[in-house]
Amino acid sequence: MNDNIRNKLTLLPDQPGCYLMKDRQGTVIYVGKAKILKNRVRSYFTGSHDGKTQRLVSEIEDFEYIMTSSDIEALILEMNLIKKYDPKYNVMLKDDKSYPFIKLTAERHPRLITTRKVKRDKGKYFGPYPNVQAANETKKLLDRIYPLRKCSTLPDRVCLYYHLGQCLAPCIQEVSDAQYKELTDEITRFLNGGYKEIKNDLTGKMMSAAEQLDFERAKEYRDQIAHIEATMEKQKMNMADFIDRDVFGYSVDKGWMCVQVFFVRQGKLIEREVSMFPIYQEPEEEILTFLGQFYTKANHFKPKEILAPDSIDTDLAEELLQVKVLKPQRGQKKELVKLAYKNAKVALQEKFSLIERDEDRTIKAVEQLGSQLGIYTPHRIEAFDNSNIQGTNPVSAMVVFIDGKANKKEYRKYKIKSVQGPDDYESMREVVRRRYTRVLKEELALPDLIIIDGGKGHVEAVRDVIENELGLNIPISGLVKDDKHRTSQLLFGDPLQIVSLGRNSQEFYLLQRIQDEVHRFAITFHRQLRGKNAFQSVLDDIEGIGEKRKKLLLKSFGSIKKMKEASLTDFTGLGIPMRAAEELMRKLQQ
Repeated sequence: MNDNIRNKLTLLPDQPGCYLMKDRQGTVIYVGKAKILKNRVRSYFTGSHDGKTQRLVSEIEDFEYIMTSSDIEALILEMNLIKKYDPKYNVMLKDDKSYPFIKLTAERHPRLITTRKVKRDKGKYFGPYPNVQAANETKKLLDRIYPLRKCSTLPDRVCLYYHLGQCLAPCIQEVSDAQYKELTDEITRFLNGGYKEIKNDLTGKMMSAAEQLDFERAKEYRDQIAHIEATMEKQKMNMADFIDRDVFGYSVDKGWMCVQVFFVRQGKLIEREVSMFPIYQEPEEEILTFLGQFYTKANHFKPKEILAPDSIDTDLAEELLQVKVLKPQRGQKKELVKLAYKNAKVALQEKFSLIERDEDRTIKAVEQLGSQLGIYTPHRIEAFDNSNIQGTNPVSAMVVFIDGKANKKEYRKYKIKSVQGPDDYESMREVVRRRYTRVLKEELALPDLIIIDGGKGHVEAVRDVIENELGLNIPISGLVKDDKHRTSQLLFGDPLQIVSLGRNSQEFYLLQRIQDEVHRFAITFHRQLRGKNAFQSVLDDIEGIGEKRKKLLLKSFGSIKKMKEASLTDFTGLGIPMRAAEELMRKLQQ
């Protein structure tokens, strides 16, 4: 604990609010809420903690707080701050999928459609249905049974659906409101649970078709019945009230929480969702945060009712979600909550060994690497490698590993611009200069460690750019391969020295993964560029073939070999002038 934190702890108020933990670069790494800020924030810096909390605390170099007037304000503010700062130690629900609804439109000539957006347009929405495929198939089934129009705009003549008996053809004939009301009432009854009559009718038709040896039609009826069952009858438990509700159950062990959410639609348990994550607050507070993110950041549909465990503050949850939240004490609802809890407990137990193994390979390996090098834990590592063949098509690539895991969204590829010939050192200098000039200009996150796939000369070239040109203080290391192109030595320090790492240690395996990944990324980019340039070189200096026609040929043929096999008419058929096509064929033969 530094003096800055120690002094701030004495000034914390006895008020509810939110606190933001920051690392040495001033980046917000954790956002939390508290009923009493003084007690909550101080607890991080006193007493003993488990490994993951110790890891969080070890990174905290500063904090700030925002007071609120109530617990609900603190909860809402916490959700907004998490969304704004995206802290790496908070629960991150990034699933932006939304489940589809079956919609009966309120148009003059109604349609039945599937949609993922609910609008206030007087249409009737049924769902949502987590089983997407079965929902689509059920919509197709309803299209066959109930002949509503299928087209989005009315055509001027009948379509195939009319001839199949699946459309009333309002485009050419008048359809009364009474007819539409009868159809829409039946569809509404079907989707509200009256599908058993339809299912029984289809079963009778299937048996009749089978008796008449019309097995293809019987199979179609059988598939339709299966789709109805998958959508409407896939369940663990029936409830007679047909109310849409979500059921939450959670289990906590060793500082981790598993939350199981059961989706009950039309009185039937049809799907579940599982989330597992580390926690740093009390479980009762974490589950409230989870609930808020579940229906806002993860974009889930809010049901009419939520069933929750006894530990949840229902008043606070209802005020946050604007949905009825119940803590059932007996009956079927209580059994559903117990079932969700049991599933969460079992899932947590089964996954724990995998989680611990993954931590050994990633974050613990990163911590151990930092310890071996005598630097801060390198949570963000950026690695560089060059690729060229005798100086032709020189490229470089950068990969990013965060807490021991590859972050492919932040990978970057570079074409070497200023270096002539095979000069690996100058190529590396150019790329590193371009990378960190942009980082400084755009105020992006700086790495905790830079790894260069190369030896002493590469590292010294990069160090000169980083320290002397850009004035940065970032640890730099080099990875050297043996004669079999395998990770052999780690160079670090000033002057550079070989750092001894156990060949069976997780930190050594981590370096191997980083070196293999940056090499793969660089060589793949080089091959792509070389192949493209080799292809286009054949097309150079041919009158009548410019950039657009080069791209057209590249798209149409894909390789020089296929171009050689093409005829003159194949080229002219793409719009290539005859003289240019003849010259191209002559050049290909050379």
